[in-house]
Amino acid sequence: MEHSIIINQGATKWDIRQRVWDYIEAKNLANFPRPVHHRIPNFKGAEGACNKIVTLDVFRKTSEVKVDPDKPLEGARLASLQARKVLLVPTPRLRTGLFNKIVPPQSPTKEDLRVCSTSRGVKDFSVPIGLDAKVQVDLVVVGSVAVSEKGYRIGKGEGFADMEYGMMAAMGAVNESTVVVTIVHDCQVVNIPEELIESHDLTVDYILTPTRIIKTDCNHPKPGGIIWSKLDTEMLEKIPILKRLQVLEQKAGKKVTLKSFPGEGQIVRDAPHPRHPKPGFRHEPKQKPEYTCDGTAGDGGERLEGGGVECNHPQGPIGTLYLGGIPAGLRVGELKRLLRERHAMPFRLTWQGPRQSAFLDYSNEPAADRALAALQGLSINGHALQAERARGRRAGWTPQRPRDMEAKRTTNCTVSNTVPNVGGW
Repeated sequence: MEHSIIINQGATKWDIRQRVWDYIEAKNLANFPRPVHHRIPNFKGAEGACNKIVTLDVFRKTSEVKVDPDKPLEGARLASLQARKVLLVPTPRLRTGLFNKIVPPQSPTKEDLRVCSTSRGVKDFSVPIGLDAKVQVDLVVVGSVAVSEKGYRIGKGEGFADMEYGMMAAMGAVNESTVVVTIVHDCQVVNIPEELIESHDLTVDYILTPTRIIKTDCNHPKPGGIIWSKLDTEMLEKIPILKRLQVLEQKAGKKVTLKSFPGEGQIVRDAPHPRHPKPGFRHEPKQKPEYTCDGTAGDGGERLEGGGVECNHPQGPIGTLYLGGIPAGLRVGELKRLLRERHAMPFRLTWQGPRQSAFLDYSNEPAADRALAALQGLSINGHALQAERARGRRAGWTPQRPRDMEAKRTTNCTVSNTVPNVGGW
C-alpha cells in the first residue's frame, strides 16, 4: 500500500516524528489535544480503530490487558473493560510505580466504564500494582507516532513504552508469546529503516488503523528486561521504581551497571544578565550537594552562581562546535537524541534557545572534528542545521581553576539544567 508520508533516505527518528506530526496538523487529522507535536497524536477515527481490537483472537483469549494511557487509546481501554478484562494502565511517567489496575464501581453502567477508560479513571478508579505482583499480560497496547508494516515503532521520544515493557519482562509479566498492538491513523504507517531500531526498542505484532488490521510478522526481538547500561543515575532519581528494580535484580545476581560517560550530556542554558535578573533569580549559590557533569552527587564539579556546574572534566583544551539554525520549539532532550543518533553527543551542551543555536563541547579537537563530520548535512524537518567550529572565546575553551571562577562570581551567572536521558531508551 502506498504511504501518505514519504520518509527520505538517512532520516532519523526525530525527522520521522516531525514529518508525521506536521502532516497530521497540515491535513487537520487530529482531535484535542492540539497541536500533536511531542504527543502520541489523538487522530480522527481513533475510536473506530480501537474497536477493531475485539476482533483479534488474542484479545478474546486473554484475561489481562495492558493499555497505555494515551488519549487515542481510550477506545481500547473501554473495550477491555466492557469485555471484563483486567485492565492495567501504566502510572503516568512512572512517577509512583509501574502500573495501576483499573477497578470499576460495582455493577458499572456504560458511562461508568467510559469514565474509567479516561485519564480520570486512572486517578479515581485504580489501585497500584507492585513489582512483586503475580501478573501475566498476554496483550499490550501502545501508542505510536509512527510505525512500519514490518512492526518497527517510533514513539514520541521519551522511551516510556520501551522501558515499561522492559520492566514488565523483568518482573515476568510478559514473555515471548505476549502480543503487542499499536493503534494509529493510516498516515502514521510509514517506512522506518531497520537500522534505526535498537535492542531496547519495542516492536509491534499488529497495527490497527481506521481502515486496516496489519499483522506485521516482526522478527525483531522485544526487550527481555531493563538494559541498565542505557540508563544513568539521574534516570533512577526521576523514576524511583527503577531503583527498586535495580536492587531486586542485583540481589538476583544480574548485572545492573549503569551508563557512565564522563560529563556526557550536561545541559547549560543561557542565564539572565546579572544586572537584570529575572524575578526570584538568586545570585548566591544554593545549599545543595555538589554535582559532577553527569548529574550525580560528588565533588567532581564546582558550583557557580545561579546553580550552574563548571566541570573538572576534561583537563586541558577542548573542541567546541557551534550549531545554528535550530528550529523554534525544538526541545533540548530532542536535540540530545538527534546528536546521539549521529554519534555526536558532546560532554557539555550550552543551549541558547532564543538564538536558535547551541555550543557543543567535546573532550578534544579530534573528537570535535569527528562530530563536525557527522553533523554535516543535518536537517530537522527541512530546517538545515549549521554546524561549524566555534570562533572567538568559545573555541578551545579550557576549564577554569576554582580560584579563577571565584574571581568571576560577580559577573558570571550560569544556569545548568541536566536533562534526563529518557530518549536513550
